[in-house]
Amino acid sequence: MASEEDKKGAHAPTGEPQPSSHSPAPHADHAEPALEHPSASHESYAPEAGDSYGSYDDPYGYDVDSSASRDLVPAVQTAPPPPPRTPPKDEDEEPDEDDDGMLRMSFLGHLEDLRKRLLYMLGGLGVAFLACMIFANQLWEIVSEPAIAALKELKVDPPQLVQISPTDAFTIIWMKLPLLCSIFVGSPWILYQIWAFVAPGLYKKERRFAAPFVIISAGLFITGGCFAYFVAFRYGLTFLLGIGYTGATGSVRPTISIVDYFDTFVNVMLGIGLVFELPILIFFLTLLRIASPSFLLKNSRYAILIIVIIAAIVTPTPDVFNLMLFAVPMVLLFFVGVFAGYLLTLHREKRSFPWRIFLMAVGIVVLLIILGLYVAIAKYGYKLVLDWPFLVR
Repeated sequence: MASEEDKKGAHAPTGEPQPSSHSPAPHADHAEPALEHPSASHESYAPEAGDSYGSYDDPYGYDVDSSASRDLVPAVQTAPPPPPRTPPKDEDEEPDEDDDGMLRMSFLGHLEDLRKRLLYMLGGLGVAFLACMIFANQLWEIVSEPAIAALKELKVDPPQLVQISPTDAFTIIWMKLPLLCSIFVGSPWILYQIWAFVAPGLYKKERRFAAPFVIISAGLFITGGCFAYFVAFRYGLTFLLGIGYTGATGSVRPTISIVDYFDTFVNVMLGIGLVFELPILIFFLTLLRIASPSFLLKNSRYAILIIVIIAAIVTPTPDVFNLMLFAVPMVLLFFVGVFAGYLLTLHREKRSFPWRIFLMAVGIVVLLIILGLYVAIAKYGYKLVLDWPFLVR
């Protein structure tokens, strides 16, 4: 009868080398118990008490020690996870450290900031008002000069404004006139405070528009005031005063009260000054994507109609002549604003504007104007003057 070891050896895997008869038998102390084939027994092998891993039954009949197989199988080297992919960084974009802070201002914080900016505006206007009061008499000579020039042109003697109430001179010359001048003088400071209130809600890239916004807005407002003073108000006043005085009978003698004159002067100066801010308004509509240059050009006829209605409201008189003095500059400024919005759209789309062709076209127009002036002066006897229409015969 075969021994128990021979029975177990008969079931040894055929793929493993069998010990030869000449090799020494393993020592009894180091001999490991062999497992029976799964087909011979349904009992699974239980590891001994000292074996932390033990062996397991292989369904294909191999006696594999888990600790030995673990030493033979090389460890799988797991690659570290790739770093998170960051989107490409724009060259013009810079990290903004205040983007988180701009969202943390509470409603009361906004009210406090608004109160502070209003106080700064009033303080700046107060300083400008005191400075203008020092030169009140000189400023009144400048403001009344269009009326005096219109009366002289109409040959009204004496060419003077009339004071009706005893307090008219003090109210107009020493109170309202310095206030009007302080608004124009302090307009850069006022616009800067408006921008400083809006800037915390913008990104750092958008805050770069602060200096251009203040300079261009104040420049357009002052330019509108200069246009009103040297062109619109002066020429319109001469036209209105001369309707009755130079008519068929000439029975109407123009007499101007300083109160009525100054009220008309304020309406025209502030109205045209605000109208000259139209390019800034169109630019911000394009910046906020509320309107586009193509949309504005497509609906330009409606824009011109709205401009004429606004000019009719701002114009102090209902005549067509003064209406055109207001409406024509507004239409031109509308197209200037559309052009500025078009430049902004090209910048967003990473496209460039053909400046060379544009400057060549502008240069040709300027040369034609200069040539026309030369022909008018050299051949037809015209001459340039400082008053409107600047070219007289």
